[in-house]
Amino acid sequence: MTKTLRALLAILAGACLAFGSPAQTGPQSLPKIRLNAGIHNIDAELAQTPEEREIGLMFRTSMGANEGMLFAFERLGQQCFWMKNTLIPLDVAFIAADGAIVNIDRMKPQTLDGHCSERPVRFVLEMNGGWFAKRGVKAGYKLKGLPAVQ
Repeated sequence: MTKTLRALLAILAGACLAFGSPAQTGPQSLPKIRLNAGIHNIDAELAQTPEEREIGLMFRTSMGANEGMLFAFERLGQQCFWMKNTLIPLDVAFIAADGAIVNIDRMKPQTLDGHCSERPVRFVLEMNGGWFAKRGVKAGYKLKGLPAVQ
């Protein structure tokens, strides 16, 4: 590697450190809300800001049987998720503003595979892998307790 290239890389690395946001190295803790999928209660952490949604469930080594994370978006849109730095298998449900599940997908830990909503949604719910199938919760099912949308 040439001196010029090394110098350029050092400058770029320094700029990333100086202007980038602090790196997340552990799980975040967010306020919880109670959702209902029929008789099944869900204690979901609520990720509402871009930063909270970006970190999501990264760095978790476990999650309670009926715990998850609800991602709330300001506007309807197609949402896509991946599993970077996420250590546990998760299922993801894409949810319309009225609470109806649009589609559910299974996600593998520490992958960059995209998992997207089939149409625009306001919410995304991540649960432990297999949670929805074990309880018979499928597309079309309506969740209750979602935050009010405007």
